[in-house]
Amino acid sequence: MTTSEWFSRKVARLMSSSNSEKHKIDPEEKMQATPLAEPTLTDKPGRQRTIKERLASTLKSKDEALSPRLLRRTLRELHGVVDNQISEAEGGLRAQRLTHWYGIATPAQRRDFWLLMSEQFTANPETMKQAQLEFTRAVGTADEAAAEVLYRRATVSPRRRLLQRFSAFSEGIRFLVDLRAEMLPQLKAEKRLKALDVEMEYMFSTWFDVGFLELRRISWDSPASLIEKLIKYEAVHDIKSWADVKNRLDSDRRCYGFFHPRLPAEPLIFVEVALLDDISQSITPLLDESAVAEDVHQASTAIFYSISNTQQGLKGVSFGDSLIKKVVETLKAEFPRLKTFATLSPIPGFRAWFLKNATSMLALMEDKHRESLGVAQGAQAESAAQLLAAADSPLALEPQSPVRQFLLQSAAYYLSKEMDGGKPADPVARFHLGNGARIERLNWGGDPSVKGIKQSYGMMVNYLYDLKRLDKHRTQMAMKKIPTSSTFDHLNFKKSL
Repeated sequence: MTTSEWFSRKVARLMSSSNSEKHKIDPEEKMQATPLAEPTLTDKPGRQRTIKERLASTLKSKDEALSPRLLRRTLRELHGVVDNQISEAEGGLRAQRLTHWYGIATPAQRRDFWLLMSEQFTANPETMKQAQLEFTRAVGTADEAAAEVLYRRATVSPRRRLLQRFSAFSEGIRFLVDLRAEMLPQLKAEKRLKALDVEMEYMFSTWFDVGFLELRRISWDSPASLIEKLIKYEAVHDIKSWADVKNRLDSDRRCYGFFHPRLPAEPLIFVEVALLDDISQSITPLLDESAVAEDVHQASTAIFYSISNTQQGLKGVSFGDSLIKKVVETLKAEFPRLKTFATLSPIPGFRAWFLKNATSMLALMEDKHRESLGVAQGAQAESAAQLLAAADSPLALEPQSPVRQFLLQSAAYYLSKEMDGGKPADPVARFHLGNGARIERLNWGGDPSVKGIKQSYGMMVNYLYDLKRLDKHRTQMAMKKIPTSSTFDHLNFKKSL
């Protein structure tokens, strides 16, 4: 019996085949897929055994999915995938067989699979220690560069080779992206999975480099299956109907997505653009299905009003910067009259932040403005309770309302001053400002939808991409200074915390 035949025979017990006849799992295979009848032991409440302890054991704890026997067998199959004695093609074939078992595994069994990949495929500590010692000795000598390379190689874990073998077959990358998407919500509670997550993010950053991606326009003439994915993944402004879709793909609109050769049927990220003659202050006319299309040949402004990532498993892999650059280049080639490139963006983190910081924001107001606010509320200005109650109906506030002005000032402070780890606290601001944009204008009532009110009391913001100043703005961000326009600066509080 050849090695390949032996391996196939072993893995057959862990997988279900694709044809209908083989979907009838035999009793032994069913027991392996759901090993609930095996002997168990009772641990102390809250006690979780490590993978190492479980591999060395003979009985399964009542809270464990795979028994020690099946855990050891699965580990052998994983080691078989990275066997140095087999070809890349054979390794990919073995990995593919394991994905069949994974497809019928329970969530708890999949978690055990992740733990094996995370904990049992680490770099050899002795090899790393020796390589580090040799590198330290070589520093300052002619051998330093070569010693550095050897040290880097010594720190590469077999886990990376394992992921490469899974990517070798046609659906392998799709499998890994979906696996990580399923695993990510578990990271906070299960720190042991962090090593696998970091390795996957690194590998995805390589596999999904912008050089491998294709920018494609999505239009009304695109396949229905692709347009359905547009509906499914739209994350900023929900698509409500086919008429809504058609409006977003009309003659005065453009929609572009990045596609990867291994995932050709769906965009990894897409952007929706409106071609206008000025920077838009409200999302309402842009989503108006009955609005007459603009004359695109007279358009001077491109408004990016929705950018959506579609693959949760690719979290941490940045496409947005490259997407915007590519889209700007494409639009300028098609419409030479375009001079202004800006966004109409939500402020998703503002309301939650404001509810926690309203009192602090009151302290930043000038005395006369705080008094006006107190009079308008019929209460002491220092109390935020009635203020928050009035803010619950923001669209009813008149232009000169002290409450409205206070909300605008607070939003301006949040966008331009509030930092988290040296970066803007708001996730959308962090994205655009990190790409070299500046805050141009804050728009009251820009998004009157339920979602808009819930996120930011209905406010939206324009980020301007001044193509001649992108590097300057990035330099400002590196110095922790957020670039803003003079119009926006007038909204900010005169005091500081």
